[in-house]
Amino acid sequence: MSNRTAEERQREIVRVARTTGSVDVTALAADLGVARETVRRDLRALEDHGLVRRTHGGAYPVESAGFETTLAFRATSHVPEKRRVAAAAAGLLGDAETVFVDEGFTPQLIAEALPADRPLTVVTASLPVAGALAETGTVSVLLLGGRVRSGTLATVDHWTTKMLAGFVIDLAFIGANGISREHGLTTPDPAVSEVKAQAVRAARRVVFAGVHTKFGAVSFCRFAEIGALEAIVTSTLLPAAEAHRYSLLGPQVIRV
Repeated sequence: MSNRTAEERQREIVRVARTTGSVDVTALAADLGVARETVRRDLRALEDHGLVRRTHGGAYPVESAGFETTLAFRATSHVPEKRRVAAAAAGLLGDAETVFVDEGFTPQLIAEALPADRPLTVVTASLPVAGALAETGTVSVLLLGGRVRSGTLATVDHWTTKMLAGFVIDLAFIGANGISREHGLTTPDPAVSEVKAQAVRAARRVVFAGVHTKFGAVSFCRFAEIGALEAIVTSTLLPAAEAHRYSLLGPQVIRV
């Protein structure tokens, strides 16, 4: 194994990271038959190319135009953190009566945490969100029409954005594949990006909710700047100093 070229090694590292959700330096060194320092060098190179984000002792894949995790996978990673973040985000509802809930697992958890004891209209492109809320019987659900993407079970394309453009929404709960101070909120698919951008335009207030691994990650399509957000909700796994840097761009940053 150890006679692979650096390029072959790095391709294998990306494959493993994307299949399993993360990689460990020690395990990779053993599997590839190389020194840990070699693996660290490979990970630095891959991070420079925007393919992975390094963590203490390993790395995880960055979602890109060529790679995106499925909703099923997202439902298994960082779940306790996502639940905390979702509950805190739902707590920002205030007096909003119309709410946009984005596609993705964390927004789905936000939808489930919304109060059931008051009139609320939820607009969403997500079939799982619409299904979960329609069963409650207390929330009025507007499902945006369009082409359904298989991995995320959400609608996209011009039908979706045209319908969304007709609304003025009190509050939008937005997810993203990456959030960075320099590049704002990003997502791999241009069609998804259009829907998210339209939701941001339609909403009076915009809240981003996401786990710490989203921060500093940059995907393919930018749909909003940090300054467009009223609040960012994440966990204490995002360092306080980094949270402060985001708050300087405008939004309140809540760590739970």
